[in-house]
Order: sequence, then structure tokens, then C-alpha cells
Amino acid sequence: MKKLIIPSNLITILLTLSILGCSSSSDVQDIIQDDIIQEDITEQEETFGDEDKDALLFMLEEEKLARDTYTFLGDLWAINQFNNIKQSEQTHMNAIVNLLENNDIQYTILPYGEFNNQELQALYDEFKTNGATSKAKALQIGATIEDLDIVDLQNFIDKMSNSSIVSVFKSLQCGSRNHLRSFVKAIENNGDTYTPQYLSSTEYSSIINDTQEKCNQ
Repeated sequence: MKKLIIPSNLITILLTLSILGCSSSSDVQDIIQDDIIQEDITEQEETFGDEDKDALLFMLEEEKLARDTYTFLGDLWAINQFNNIKQSEQTHMNAIVNLLENNDIQYTILPYGEFNNQELQALYDEFKTNGATSKAKALQIGATIEDLDIVDLQNFIDKMSNSSIVSVFKSLQCGSRNHLRSFVKAIENNGDTYTPQYLSSTEYSSIINDTQEKCNQ
């Protein structure tokens, strides 16, 4: 393990996702506003162990899974949620890259649709195939990805003591909750429903019944 100095200007992020309902119930307009929030934290020495590095590298690819899937589905169906939220997912990736680079942790970002993690590769392939069948299925996949993202981030947050990683992951999770609300709103506007695949029913209801969040504020 290597001890590193975390600069006080390290942690920046993230975005706020606001949703405006249009006159047509099938056309939800998303407005993405990137709020770059800088935390004024005291310089401190933190240890980045193997588990910390593994968590960052995994979440980098999971955020890439969201970005790549939304890019594919957005190009295919021209749905506002995909075309807007894919920009947010790039912001999520950038936040993790900042941590990796500031702490001299090696990483690779493969081309669109390619993943080092084979479980994420299998998910992408599945989402791409299923999402091409209909707009309704594509929106279900968007909600599923955010559902998964929230749970995986929480699992890492619960196990970690590294304050820099926890801070970034909490910001990403906030963004994912907003994204989930956006996808579910679009699903319901289309007369369909979403059943959580990873969140518990209680956790899901709490998120959906809450208002859009101002992340990092």
C-alpha cells in the first residue's frame, strides 16, 4: 500500500438533473446542469490499498457501462433521457479518473462497448440486444442501470474508510438517484411501470417519492 497526499482541490463534481414535463406525456424533456462543486478539505494523508483501487477501477467501468449503453440507445431511439444522461455519465467517469490520476493509480478505458470486467461486458451485450427491441425496453434498461449503480456504490461506501473515495461515490450516487427518477418518470409517462431489480422495494420507493436532489450541496 502507498501513502499519498490528497490535495485540497481534489474532489470536484457533479451534476444536477432537473426534469421538466412537456405537454406530451411521451416526451419528457431533461435539463442537465453540471454543478462543479469544490470541497475545501484539509490536506491529509490517506492510504489507497488494493481494495480502494479495485473499487475505483470497477466503478469507472460501471459508469462507462452506463455511458456506452446510453450512447447506443440514444443513437438508436433518440430518447431525451439517453442523450442527456450520457453526458452526466461521462462526468461521473471523469470524477473517478481524477482520483486515479491524482493518486498515480494505473487504469485503462477501452473503446465504446468494450470492458475489462467480463460481468460488465455481459451486461452491456445484453442491454444492447434487449434495448434494440423497443423504446419501452430501452427505458427499462436505463432504470435498471441506475438501480444497479446506486446499490453497487452503496456497497462500496459501506465498506470504505477512505474519505476521498466515499465523498466521490456519494456524489455519483446522488446523480444516479436523479437519473433513476428521470427514467421512471419517462416509463410511467409511457403507461408502463418499473420494478426494481437491485434496490429493495423500500429503498426504491424512498428514492422515487423524493424530489430531485441538488448534488454536493
